[in-house]
Amino acid sequence: MTETSNLSIPSLQRRVRTVLMLGQVMAGLGMGATLAVGAIMVGRLAGSDGFSGLAATSATLGAALAAVPLARLAQRKGRSVSLTTGALLASLGGVVTIVASILGTVFLLLPGLALVGVGTAVNLQSRFAATDLSDPTTRGRDLSLVVWATTAGAVSGPNLITPGEFLGGLLGLPELSGPFVLTTIAQASAALLYFVALRPDPLLLAQERAASAARAGKPGAADVEDNRIMMRTAIVSIALSHATMVAVMAMTPVHLVHHGASLAIVGFTISLHIAGMYALAPIFGVMSDRLGRIPTILVGQGILVASLLLTGFGSENEMAVVLGLVLLGLGWSAATVAGSTLLTESTSIARRPRVQGISDLVMSGSGAMGGALAGVALAFLGYDGLSFVALALVATVVVRVLVSWRHASPAERVATEVPTFDI
Repeated sequence: MTETSNLSIPSLQRRVRTVLMLGQVMAGLGMGATLAVGAIMVGRLAGSDGFSGLAATSATLGAALAAVPLARLAQRKGRSVSLTTGALLASLGGVVTIVASILGTVFLLLPGLALVGVGTAVNLQSRFAATDLSDPTTRGRDLSLVVWATTAGAVSGPNLITPGEFLGGLLGLPELSGPFVLTTIAQASAALLYFVALRPDPLLLAQERAASAARAGKPGAADVEDNRIMMRTAIVSIALSHATMVAVMAMTPVHLVHHGASLAIVGFTISLHIAGMYALAPIFGVMSDRLGRIPTILVGQGILVASLLLTGFGSENEMAVVLGLVLLGLGWSAATVAGSTLLTESTSIARRPRVQGISDLVMSGSGAMGGALAGVALAFLGYDGLSFVALALVATVVVRVLVSWRHASPAERVATEVPTFDI
C-alpha cells in the first residue's frame, strides 16, 4: 500500500486543476502585455517593420525549443519541477528584454523574447497536466478549464500596457519596456505556485497508479496502445491552427498602427482576440466530450475560415479586423482543445509526456514559421493578402482530418481511453 493509495483521486484532480488555473492567470498577466508590444519594439529597434514578425518568431521559437526538454523533465521529475523551471526561464526573459531595451539592441531583445516564450511552453504543458488524473469522460472539460483560466490574465495583460509604461517611467526605463517588468513578476509568482502547491505530482501519481494496476493484473493506462493515425491528425490540427492564429495575430498590431490606431486601441483589440482564444474554451471542451474530438476540430476550422474572410475583405475596416481577431481566437480554441484531448487519449501513458512535448514543439515551431513569414507577407501582399494566404493552412487541416478519418479502421476511429481504476 503506497502513500497515495489513500488519496481521493477526484478531489486531488480538482486541487491540481485549481493550482494549474491559478498559474495560468498569473502567467497570462505576464504574457498578454508582451504580445501587443513585442512586434512594435522589434520593428523600432531593427529600423524596419519588415522585421516586426521576428518578435512572434522569437517567442514561439523559444516555446518550441523548450517543449521537449520540459516534457522530458516532467517524465523524470514530474509536472511541478518542469512547470517551475519553465516559468523561471520566462521570468528571466523579462529581465533580458528590459536590458535589451536599455541598451537599444535587437540582438539581445530577440533572445529575451525567446525566453519569455518559454512561458508559452509552460502554458501548453499545463493543459496536458490537467488530464493526468482526469476521467476519460471529462478529459476535454478538464483540459479546457485550464485553457479558460488564462482568460483573466491574458485579457487583462494587453490593457496593462499603459500601467506598465507608467511603471517603466517611474523606474526610468525606455518606452515599451515597462510591461516586461510585469512579465518578470508574474512569471516568478507562477513558478513559486507550481513549486509549492502542485504536490503530490499528478503525472508521477498517474504513472504510479498505472504501474500498480499493471502489477496487479488490472486493466490500466499502461495497457492502452498508441492510436497513431489519430495522434498524427491531432498534431497536424493543433500545429497548423496555431500557425494560422500566430501569423494573423502577430501582424495585426503593426497593421492597426499603420492605419493610425493608438496603442490603447491595439491593446484592446488584442485583448478581445485573447478572450476569443480562452474565454469559451470550456464550451469547446464539453463539445469535444459530447460530440467528439474530430467534429470539434472541424468546427474550429470553419470559424477560422470566417475569421480570415473578415480580416481579408475587411482589412481597411477597424471593426471588421476586431471581429475577425475574435473569431480567430475562437477557431484556435476549438481546434486546440479538441486536438489536445485527442492527442492525450490516443497515446499510452508511458509515452504521453514525450508525445505531448513533440506536439508542442511542432505547434510552436509552426507558429514561429508563421510569424516569420507573416512579416514578409505583410510587406509584399498587405494584411488582406496575408489573410487569404492563411486559408491554405486551414484547408490543409480539413483535408488531413477528413482523409485520416475516412481511412481509419473502426477501432482507430474510437479515441483511446484510460479507464478508471482503484489501487
